[in-house]
Amino acid sequence: MDSLVRKIAPADIAGIARAARVLRQGGLVAFPTETVYGLGADATNGQAVAGIFAAKGRPRFNPLIVHVRDLAEAERHARFCDRARELAKRFWPGALTLVLPRATNSLSELVSAGLATVALRVPAHPVAQRLLQETGLPIAAPSANPSGRVSATTALHVAESLEENVDFILDGGPAMLGLESTVLGFEGDEPVLLRPGAITRAEIEAIIGPLQKAGAAIQSPGQLESHYAPSAALRLNALRPEQDESLLGFGPSADAALNLSPGADLKEAAANLFAMLRRLDKNARRIAVMPIPETGLGEAINDRLRRAAAGKRAQE
Repeated sequence: MDSLVRKIAPADIAGIARAARVLRQGGLVAFPTETVYGLGADATNGQAVAGIFAAKGRPRFNPLIVHVRDLAEAERHARFCDRARELAKRFWPGALTLVLPRATNSLSELVSAGLATVALRVPAHPVAQRLLQETGLPIAAPSANPSGRVSATTALHVAESLEENVDFILDGGPAMLGLESTVLGFEGDEPVLLRPGAITRAEIEAIIGPLQKAGAAIQSPGQLESHYAPSAALRLNALRPEQDESLLGFGPSADAALNLSPGADLKEAAANLFAMLRRLDKNARRIAVMPIPETGLGEAINDRLRRAAAGKRAQE
């Protein structure tokens, strides 16, 4: 582990300059965003992008999010409808990913996983922004963890999860939101919620009206049935732990081993979700999770929990 920790450097001027060199040379760099830590590669370099899939063990049919500096850069890579542009002006920089038709061949085909669309985001985290400015490149960056496993919200999580499969890790402290971006696509002009995330359905619908439900086809990251999963079996909507279970609480609970938010604050719960799942997963064979309301950020939290439990769900 000591050798892995030596790959971690502060996200200062020297660290960002080093990270930019690694990216320009085709390497993989983990870096903080406001949502979770991303595993970045030059999105214009097919070999570098292939390295992401190899490092994560990620299926090639699962698209990647490409991070860019601003809306003007995004418009060089994708065709924006009026509603998409309106959302970008309102929520970028920020935790919204837009899936739009590709406009050019400037990005590696691998980021789109064979689709005619590309997923784009302008991150708000100052370290991510400085890295984009320093490289001058679009950066493909899914979450910095093995495919299907719990997302990384600290630099140490990245080192523990990816081990030798990452070349350099920028430490910008814990991710601020702790939950991945909301992903939105379009069928014609109709907006489709592909993945709930850190920007709520209500916030988006206040701008462009009702969102349609996504179909079964994989159109964006985060749509696999089993995803964000700890090694331990997960039981959802538990009121109390059963034998051999560790309880992840929400709201007042005397039985919780860890509590996402004793005060039932959904923003606090979202920020704690992945870090607490990782902590419990180190010692527990079974994890029970108390009910989370489906309102606001609860929609995204429950989406992650249901996917985390899929395939290894404990008897409910």
